[in-house]
This record gives sequence, structure tokens and C-alpha cells, in this order.
Amino acid sequence: MKSAVETLNPTRVRLTVEVPFEELKDSLDAAYKKINQQVTVKGFRKGKIPARVIDQRFGRGAVLEEAVNDALPKFYTEAINEAELNPLGQPEVDITELKDGELLSFTAEVDVRPEIEIPDYSGIEVEVDAVEVSDEDIEKSVEQLRNRFASTNTVERAAAEGDVVTIDLEAKVDGEVLPDGVASDVSYTIGSGELLDGIDEAVTGLEAGGEATFTSQLKGGSAEGKDAEVTVKVTKVAAKELPELDDEFAQMASEFDTLEELKADSRKRLENMKQYDQATQAQERVLEKLIELAEIPVPEKLLEDEVNTRKHNLEHHQLGQMGLTLEKYLEFQGKTVEEFEAETKEQAVKGIKTQFLLDALVNKEKLNVNQEELTEHLMRRAASSGMSPDQFAQAVVEGGQVPMLVGEVARGKALALVVESSKVVDTNGEVVDLSDDEDEVEQAAEVAAEAVDGDAEAEAK
Repeated sequence: MKSAVETLNPTRVRLTVEVPFEELKDSLDAAYKKINQQVTVKGFRKGKIPARVIDQRFGRGAVLEEAVNDALPKFYTEAINEAELNPLGQPEVDITELKDGELLSFTAEVDVRPEIEIPDYSGIEVEVDAVEVSDEDIEKSVEQLRNRFASTNTVERAAAEGDVVTIDLEAKVDGEVLPDGVASDVSYTIGSGELLDGIDEAVTGLEAGGEATFTSQLKGGSAEGKDAEVTVKVTKVAAKELPELDDEFAQMASEFDTLEELKADSRKRLENMKQYDQATQAQERVLEKLIELAEIPVPEKLLEDEVNTRKHNLEHHQLGQMGLTLEKYLEFQGKTVEEFEAETKEQAVKGIKTQFLLDALVNKEKLNVNQEELTEHLMRRAASSGMSPDQFAQAVVEGGQVPMLVGEVARGKALALVVESSKVVDTNGEVVDLSDDEDEVEQAAEVAAEAVDGDAEAEAK
């Protein structure tokens, strides 16, 4: 076999392949054997029909077609490996010549990973939010904990903000009660904003037994997005009683003996959360700068496929689970179809560029992924997907997605390498050192996966 490569553009090549006929022998033998099992000829046992009889009865052309279809993938793969190409997607194959007993010639056009020159990233500098925890943040955190330990007592008075009311609901559209528009004994905290728009105003001031009617746009169900006439009846009003903020509360709600210890722990937890967010922000901004520095061509067909995949995942997975159509989603988001299309394309371009660039960096720096790193990544992905580690691992193995996870960790290591070489300062002008972060690689892997896939959890489900 002889092959030659023509570069059509930075992301597409044309292979020209010539195969001497003797190299088709195995495929010809396989073609005769396959046809032997499919046809019957009087006077011959099934599977024992001579080749010359098959040629006479069914035509040599049918045999050649079967043999060529069998041989093409093998010779295409050999040509790709010989040229050391990284193909993307399926090739467009065209048989240019087929001379029985002499020669098979074909061309194959395919998108390939472009050769990427890694830019000098030592001068990258980004600014991130400073880690600041205010007394107000602490008070809010403690208040949330306090609300979790609140008790309720039934009261004989009109409902007010903060009260917990038990209500019955009935929704009508165009005068008809919706089949899924009736609910009883619903517990609702006034002011929480967890139910329909307008309900707070409707129930405030009502005592047990009172009812009111208001109009609200339905957020889900069979009449989602439509204006409904909603009747709400209050069956019980209960007042929340919050525990006193003292050492006794700290002992009840936590492992601490004093309220001051509880508040100190809240501060520490909030600082850790903000430090994690700060590190994520640094990685995202460093990645954006790195992409800006590099010249990364994007194959048109790959981009088209990626855009379609993202749209499909949004419509049939994320929105489907919420009972939303794309049209309703865009309406809620206040976006036009054109804006959505442009945004999806922009995200897809970023995803492709991220993968190309970080993979090139992995190869350049010869970054490897060990079993411990892969296991840790698998555990995190399992937790975020709501599956047990064993279930997630089984799904990954059965779906042939182990290389995908390895790639995510490797890209995380590449991004972490760039971040360590970059200068990160906060909004106060202080230099941020992320090198001591034990979760740096795993966090970077999540950032890179989000950029590449748009939905880091979607692949293994």
C-alpha cells in the first residue's frame, strides 16, 4: 500500500491511497465466504459454492464491492497511522479507481487535530475577587442555622411575613380547573418566594378559613407559562419561634460550647468557600488568557457537531427534566433564538479550543495520570452526578469512558501548571498563592471539563 497526504487547511487533510490487488486477498476471501452463507445454488451445499460459480451467477462486481467495503477501513487506518495524524470524526471516502486484479485507489478527506504552538504563558496575570468575610456574612450564616432549628406554633390571628401557613390551592385557566392544578395541605413560609408570584400578597392578612384569588403565571405543569386564576385557602397559621442566640443554641445546633466558637467556625467555613471560589475564578480567567494567546483553528464540521450536541443536551436532558421547551426557556431567559445560537456557538468554540490547547500542553509536558488521581476524580464525578462510586465506575467502564476521565484529569494538571506559572492578584492588590491548594488539580479538572463539555456531568450518565 502507498499513501500520500495533502493538507487542505490547518484542520483538514486529503489522503490518497493505492492498494495493490494482492493485498485485497483476505477481503476477497471473506467476501466469497459471506456470500456463500447468504445464497443457495442448486447442486452445491450451502457454504461450498466455488468462487467461479459465484462470479458467474451473481457477478464479480458484487464480490468486489463486498471486498472493498471490508478492506477500506483497514487501509484507511493504516494510512492515518503511517502519516501520524489525529483524525476527528468520520472520513469522506471516494473510490477513484478499481481495476480487477490490478489496483484499488481511493481518497479520504477528514478533519484532523491542528498542530498547536503552545504560547509563552509565564507572563499571564489575572485579577480575582478578594477573600473577605464580613460580620454581616457571619450573622446571615448563623441566622440560616437558627431558622433550621425554629419551631412553629399554631396562632389564632392573621398571617404575616415569616409565618408558616398551611394552604389549599386551585388553579384555573380560561375558567377550567387544571387537571394538575389542585393541591391540598401545602406548607408555605410567607416571604420565601418558593411558590407562585403573588401568593405572598394573597395570604398575608388572612386567618385560618380565609381565602383569596389572584392571577399568576404558572412556572410548570400542563399549562406552564400561562396566566392562571389561583384560589388559595388558608387552613392553618403558625408562627415561627426562633431559638435564642446564646451558648445553649450553639450546643444544640453544633459541636461547639459557645456562640462565639460557633461564629468563629462559620467564619472559617465561609473563608474556605470563598477561597475555593477564588481559586476557581483564577483558573477560569487564566484559561481565558491562555486561549487568547494561542492560535487555534477550529474544524467547521467538528464545530457544527458540537453545537448540535450542546443544543440536544439542553433540550432533551436539562430542559426535558424540568418540563420546559426551548421556546419557554428562551422566554424566561429573555433571549432571542439568534442570541441563543450565537451564545451556544461561542461556548462550543471555547470548548474545542480548550480541549485542543490543554491536550497539546499535556503532550508537550508529558503529563501522566496515576491511579490515585483517576480514582479521586471518579469519586468526585460520582458525587456530583448523584451516583455511588461503584455505580458511576460501572457506567464509565460500560460506556467506554475511562479515556475521557483520564483526559479530564490530564487537562486539569495542564491547567494547574499554567496557573502556577501565572500571577494572580486579588482586588486589594494582594498576590494570591494557589500552589499549596491540595485540590488544585482536581478543581482545575472540573474547570476544564466545564469549558470543554459545557456540562461536566452529562457524559457519564
